[in-house]
Amino acid sequence: MSVKITDLAKKLGITSAELRKKIIASGFELKPRAAVINDDIAQLIESEFSPTDKQTPHDTTEIYAEIFDKELDREIIKAQRKMTAGKDLKPKKPVKETRDESAVLKSVQIGHAIEIPEVITVKEFAEKTGIPAAKVIGELMKNGILANINQQIDFDTAQIIADDLKIQLKKKRSSASIADMMSGNLEALLQEDEKGDLKPRPPIVVVMGHVDHGKTKLLDYIRKTRVAEGEAGGITQKIGAYQVELKGRKITFLDTPGHEAFTAMRARGAKVTDIAILVVAADEGVKPQTVEAINHVKEADVPIIVALNKIDKPAANIEKVKSELVEYGLTPEEWGGKTIMVPVSAITGQGVDTLLEMILLTADMENLCANPNREAVGTVIEAHLDKSLGPVATLIVNTGTLRVGDNFVVGPVYGKIKAMKDFNGKNVKEAGPSTPVFIAGLAKTPYAGDILYVVPDEKTAREKASKIKNIQELERAKSGISNILSQIQSGNLKILKIVLKADTKGSLDALKDSLSKIHHDEVALKIIHSGVGDITESDVTMASASGGIVIGFNTLANQHVRNTAEKYGVEIATYNIIYKLLDDVQGILSGMLEPEIVETVLGQMQVLKIFYHKKQNMIVGCRITNGIVRNKAYLRVIRGGKIIGTGEIQSLKKVNEAVNELNEGNECGVKYFGEVELAEGDILEVYTIERRKKEFAKI
Repeated sequence: MSVKITDLAKKLGITSAELRKKIIASGFELKPRAAVINDDIAQLIESEFSPTDKQTPHDTTEIYAEIFDKELDREIIKAQRKMTAGKDLKPKKPVKETRDESAVLKSVQIGHAIEIPEVITVKEFAEKTGIPAAKVIGELMKNGILANINQQIDFDTAQIIADDLKIQLKKKRSSASIADMMSGNLEALLQEDEKGDLKPRPPIVVVMGHVDHGKTKLLDYIRKTRVAEGEAGGITQKIGAYQVELKGRKITFLDTPGHEAFTAMRARGAKVTDIAILVVAADEGVKPQTVEAINHVKEADVPIIVALNKIDKPAANIEKVKSELVEYGLTPEEWGGKTIMVPVSAITGQGVDTLLEMILLTADMENLCANPNREAVGTVIEAHLDKSLGPVATLIVNTGTLRVGDNFVVGPVYGKIKAMKDFNGKNVKEAGPSTPVFIAGLAKTPYAGDILYVVPDEKTAREKASKIKNIQELERAKSGISNILSQIQSGNLKILKIVLKADTKGSLDALKDSLSKIHHDEVALKIIHSGVGDITESDVTMASASGGIVIGFNTLANQHVRNTAEKYGVEIATYNIIYKLLDDVQGILSGMLEPEIVETVLGQMQVLKIFYHKKQNMIVGCRITNGIVRNKAYLRVIRGGKIIGTGEIQSLKKVNEAVNELNEGNECGVKYFGEVELAEGDILEVYTIERRKKEFAKI
């Protein structure tokens, strides 16, 4: 709780300037432009104006009030901002309000809340509120703060002025944290928005399938017949994504070779796609790349629509292909399943409109929304170095509106948008949610899957990009296995995902059978993809995207594949002895088991006196009634015979000496941190927690 300096000065019968000097003379830090002080400081200052005779402490608990004085000061000072340079400031007479200013104030007062950032200059505050700068400075003076037009005030100070002038303020939502920007978790970034700000957006669709099954021809047909009216035939620049239109509604397609870009984006944490179209030739059926694409999409947890292409071919057998797809968990709706399957021909166009309608229907079921009125967030689809423009990138705007001139961070790269083009190569000034655009103005070339986030200015962009670069360098230093184990320890991983490759089908089947026998109630093993042959780059990206590892039995991984694995932090482990492979897998699973928690009660102590209390931090004097008390131990708070909360000992003192342990009968000072406020007479049960590693049974 805070107290206005002007209010306290009036209560004490002194000027604000005199009170400010008194606060500083008492040893507390005070920001020259601060308008409020901590309630604890206010009470201490107020007590000095009505002093009482000091008594010499007679018992141990009173001695601790002096012992913890310095700690008390530090706790209070932490609550204050660092004092900025400046001399003691004296308030001047308030500026008189003119008739014009009254009119401005009246118009502001009847309006809506004004949004301002955490820190704002006097000039910016005046501009946002419509109050003349002289009036703002005058109001600051009334509160004992002397500030010029270019000096900054924090939100709390601005709020005090606003309260005096009966203006409503609202703190502007802060930009995304480094963790948000690093995670690539667009869902987390979108959750920053209020539901009332969200509006429907077009679905983003990726098309995948086996080579020569007609994916490219299908995309070409859709593009030629369904691009927005007036733009057909005008596509001059291929940027890896484009939009089509059906019945006034747009659909964004990612036009990427195979599924490399899709897996690259997932490997970097991005989940940019809403729907996946799996193209399967009706005359050929399921092929190896079809299976691989199915596994990728399932791991991404993206809705799948199957386009049964080439139905114009004489050898087309739709029912046979459907039967093959059922074996991989894709059962058509007409067979009682949940997978939409649409027969199409990329040559004649038969069924294409139905396919697009199914995309829009699926999008409606997914309730795809975004907030166009916020700073933009986008995902890089492709990036390269252009001879004339320098580093350039194609991206999809996920939320917000991206504008020419915006400063941004994209992974460890910063920049300012100098030029922006749509999928037709036309210059545009802004792009809303689900829109694919080509941008120039990057300092370096980013990677597919990197998240672009708009920030207020170039300084912020440079700082955030630098921090992200440092974090990425630390992450790259981790090996695949150690990185997985760190995720396990932080509780982010309970399933060990494996891409399994072997030299023969017989070896692969034997390995899958042995691995299926490894099980535990708390952890699981999941083979997300398996196959015969050497380890490929696609195996690595799939493992990275799923947070897993690649295991090979009697197989090889060339240097290019190993370089990719190093880039994404994926562990490739190869074996030629099966029991060694199984032992290592069980070793990883052992690290996934939650440790057994063992509590040991050490003793009890009673609270004799409360010296300091602020939020969850308290300094108390106690007497140990039985057992022992150990520093850094945990506490159960008992009041009236019932446990009312928990906490922990942050520091333990005997008179003026820090100690690690004390026995029964001693009195001590305890710095407590906990969820409940302690009271004199409370019993604190002291206990420790030991984490014992569980053993994993061998197969």
